Amino acid sequence: MVSPATSPFDPYPLSRPLLEAVLADRLSDRFVCTLIWPRLGYQLQTEPAAEHPGAWIAGPATPPEWAEAFPEAPELIATRPASVRLTRSIPAEHKQLLKQQLGFAGYRIGELYPRRTRRATAVNWLLAHLALLGEPLPELGPLPPLLEPPADPVKGHPGDPPVG
Repeated sequence: MVSPATSPFDPYPLSRPLLEAVLADRLSDRFVCTLIWPRLGYQLQTEPAAEHPGAWIAGPATPPEWAEAFPEAPELIATRPASVRLTRSIPAEHKQLLKQQLGFAGYRIGELYPRRTRRATAVNWLLAHLALLGEPLPELGPLPPLLEPPADPVKGHPGDPPVG
């Protein structure tokens, strides 16, 4: 877990309301990924001459195990191997931050879908990232426009990649 808490491509600093919106499925899966990718050292290719403009690729700050497994930033919610790697990268002492800091007790049986459990993993990883930086979770912060929870939580929001 490297890179600063925010980046020029992450206009939304982490905050309690933002992470609660992720858990409530009020933000797209892609948005959730863009909260994590720069913190893993992935860099958005903005130059028109870039090999893959608009893609997030591993940068010098990307941990080698991530860069080797995923030279291009993976869809962390849609892709099981990426989600598993994210889970395993959370240090043991930070595995309970979701419960400790947000009071999140998990989803109910009828709400257990891979997309939602992977979102919980993403939020826990972001909390662990802050903890490793020695930063507290701010109680307030800016929010993007919130979406309605998807009608079909298995498929997610329009434009979300299919979950595998």
